Amino acid sequence: MDLSIDDKVQALREEMRDFFAKNLPPEFARKTLIGEKLTKDEHKQWHAILREKGWHVPLWPKEHGGPGWGPMERLIWEEESGMAGAPRLNHVSQDLLGPVLIEFGTPEQKAELLPRILSSEDWWCQGFSEPQAGSDLANLQMRAVRDGDDYIVTGTKLWTSYAHVSNKIFCLVRTSTDGPKQAGISFLLIDMEQPGVTVSPIYSLGGMLSVNEVQITDVRVPVTNLVGREGGAWDITKFLLGNERLMGAWIGVNMSLARQVRERLGRVGADGRKRSENSVLAQRVAEVETDLLALRYTTYRVLADELSGKAPGPEVSVIKVRGGEIMQALSELLMELAEIEGMVHPLSMPHDGVPVVPDELEHMAQQFFDKRKLTIYGGSSEIQRNIIARRLLNV
Repeated sequence: MDLSIDDKVQALREEMRDFFAKNLPPEFARKTLIGEKLTKDEHKQWHAILREKGWHVPLWPKEHGGPGWGPMERLIWEEESGMAGAPRLNHVSQDLLGPVLIEFGTPEQKAELLPRILSSEDWWCQGFSEPQAGSDLANLQMRAVRDGDDYIVTGTKLWTSYAHVSNKIFCLVRTSTDGPKQAGISFLLIDMEQPGVTVSPIYSLGGMLSVNEVQITDVRVPVTNLVGREGGAWDITKFLLGNERLMGAWIGVNMSLARQVRERLGRVGADGRKRSENSVLAQRVAEVETDLLALRYTTYRVLADELSGKAPGPEVSVIKVRGGEIMQALSELLMELAEIEGMVHPLSMPHDGVPVVPDELEHMAQQFFDKRKLTIYGGSSEIQRNIIARRLLNV
């Protein structure tokens, strides 16, 4: 594995650090690092700043408006943006759907839809999971019945991230019940701003609104909104989920959390002693730091395969599982290091007067609870371990 970083790539890393230091609004970084949600307008403002630099769609090739970065540059972006506290952008549109349209879309779909993502005019959400089809996507039931030049779509999508701020949704729909379950699934683009589409919020364990239920009832969708061939969504889905699970390592964000943990470990606790003098706690911090280092090197191994032209394989399941588990462990350590101050919750604190706890602790409990979802969404850890066992370990 040769992952030596040449001078050009190292110079890009330094350029990124300098750019974030000079252009990332401090309030945006503060919110991101402590886990406070940015508004849609704030996300659009950050998107506009990045657009001026040409970094607003880091996974896209130059011919479609991106920077044309290779795997190494994209990994450095992931690390440096996470460490800086840069907002994650509208990543469902830019990091998931954008590459799908570039790879599988028709020329007409690319010409119409990619510019609207680039301008942040369209915000897409992902309609995969259903009440009876979570990690087992082949079991989905949302129907799309052909009627002339349209499909009539009916069904329910569940745990749909950011549907409450989106105007479009890309869905896996069942267009046939013949043959294997996977063979009857198609990839369809749906406008949410029309009768028959209802979005209902679902609040997470931490009291945060990021996922929703989307009900679609007798909605007409033009056949021209089909991506790929009818019944051919399975290959598109594997392509998309490979990208999603590779992003699931959250390398830069985990590095930022580990930095916060290490800094808090060096502080004096309520008992008047440095927390680092607690040998059990210090060992747990060292263990999760070691796990994070191992995750980085595992990600580099996958990167080495990509640099040699190999598509992401079952190794991305390892990255997805460990990335979520490490973030959960880091959020738990931050809670413990905050001691009693970490128990507050922003929904139960007064909005006026003297702050109850320091600003950086206000959302800590909320983040701790919210991050329990990391080993469930995008394919639960149980499903990922089955993939690892079958396809990687051959057991």
